[in-house]
Amino acid sequence: QQDNLLFLWSITVSIFGIGGLLGSSGSRYLTVKFGKKKCLLCNNVLMIVAASLMGCSKISQSFEMILVGRFMCGLSLCVPLHHQYVGEISPKKLRGFANSTSSFFWTLGKAMGQITGQRELLGSQALWPVLMASCGLPALVQLLTLPFFPESPPYLLMHKGDQEGCKKAIRQLWGEGQHQAEIDDIMKEKATMKNTKILSVLELVKEPAFRWQLYMIVILTATIQLCGINAV
Repeated sequence: QQDNLLFLWSITVSIFGIGGLLGSSGSRYLTVKFGKKKCLLCNNVLMIVAASLMGCSKISQSFEMILVGRFMCGLSLCVPLHHQYVGEISPKKLRGFANSTSSFFWTLGKAMGQITGQRELLGSQALWPVLMASCGLPALVQLLTLPFFPESPPYLLMHKGDQEGCKKAIRQLWGEGQHQAEIDDIMKEKATMKNTKILSVLELVKEPAFRWQLYMIVILTATIQLCGINAV
């Protein structure tokens, strides 16, 4: 019994990372095919479904619903879209600040989860389903507000070739004014990308020029995992 319980706890914790691995692997294809805004909306739907499953797991007396919910959370959260979309719709002078907010709110969310997970708050035997379902609230807010935002201007211009749509999105985001310089920058980036070969994961591993950088990233990532942060 104790061994089975430990195994279930281990699977429950680690399945989030498995979903994150799959989400990260398919993020490039999805963002190019459908755009960042549509992918974010789908992420929100996934998160709301996951929150509903985990919140109803106690009533249904099903730990499998927690496993599926955790997997869907990882699939949704680990698709690296939020900081990309925020950075692309921000004016150039605010782009660095906007990109840094993703890390800030990610850390803030973890801290709030740790605080509200105390037994005195939502970590009690009666309220833990509410705690697990609370991740659906931010997703619901974003699902209701994101349709009022335009698609990313760089995506419209670089991948769809829609210059008028790009200009319209820029005016909606940044207001009326002269934005030709920003459009020229996007065109320069598009021209640069045409002459740049995008390596697959296997090609990146085999490329000697990136070997040491790859070693450093793997070591740093492994060190973070071994510090036990995921167990927390």
